[in-house]
Amino acid sequence: MDLGFQKACAELKRIREEGVRDSERVVDLWCDCVSRYTNRLGDEKWALYEQVFISALDCGRLEAADACLVQLSRQFPNSQRIRRYEAMRLEAEDNLDAATEIYKKMYETDKLDSLSRKRLVAVLKARGRSVEAIKELTSYLKDFCTDFEAWLELSELYLNECDYKKAAFCMEELILSNPHHHLYHQRYAEIKYTEGTTESMELAKSYFAQAVRLNPNNMRALFGLLLAAGNCASSTNKSSTSASRRESARLAQWAAAQVAERYRAAGSKAAKFTTSNSSNSSDAASSDVATLALQLSLCCSPTAAAGDASSPSQGQQQPASNPPML
Repeated sequence: MDLGFQKACAELKRIREEGVRDSERVVDLWCDCVSRYTNRLGDEKWALYEQVFISALDCGRLEAADACLVQLSRQFPNSQRIRRYEAMRLEAEDNLDAATEIYKKMYETDKLDSLSRKRLVAVLKARGRSVEAIKELTSYLKDFCTDFEAWLELSELYLNECDYKKAAFCMEELILSNPHHHLYHQRYAEIKYTEGTTESMELAKSYFAQAVRLNPNNMRALFGLLLAAGNCASSTNKSSTSASRRESARLAQWAAAQVAERYRAAGSKAAKFTTSNSSNSSDAASSDVATLALQLSLCCSPTAAAGDASSPSQGQQQPASNPPML
């Protein structure tokens, strides 16, 4: 039992320090190996009580959550943190009105209590009151403008309301904060692609290309680059020049070649772990997708594709790992 207890404590500590979300495992370790020996934990037990409480709420095991909350309340009766946990417990049983009142009172007591204000946004979102959630989160970001998770959440709320310009603004803030994060560039490009205007499509193409530069293995960005560049290549807008359309067609062909190359590589790897019959079907499937990607790029601008001597249809050339310069 000592060995099981020590291993369980070590694993719980690892999960806590690494920020891993494995709620069922946390509660199982607590109930099976640790809960009966809390007197051996010293002051570490309070951190464990918090960890187990939050994990138990996450997976709906409210009895374990209640047991931990009782111990925390006895030890820290006047703690704002415990009041927040009590409100979270009310959220778990869908008593959102009572939880909202607690969060509002905590905000009135301490204007800088960021966690309670974020929980209030979560409650408003859960109740389907997106406009109020946006208002509250906007007010929060005026005080905590470097909270990148809040900017990302605000972007999602704006997207739910189909307010693409404001959602894009939120992503611009995130790109400024971390210009090397490929997912921020990809997300911004997706929003611009959704807007669908000629100008936004050009921006989408550029940011998809930047996402691929930052992470060449980002298949979503590669497909986005293929689609955005294809749209730009086939644009009939007067502001789009023939040179820019040819460049977009070349970029679409490059993206298609990259997609095809990766599917061929994935098919080759899969063939090593399958039988000969399933290997053939895997190769055929990957070949079909690669062919489709190439056809998409060639259909983007038939004139440009036909006149471009460096088209990927030549097949003998190995595609570069980075997109052509825009």
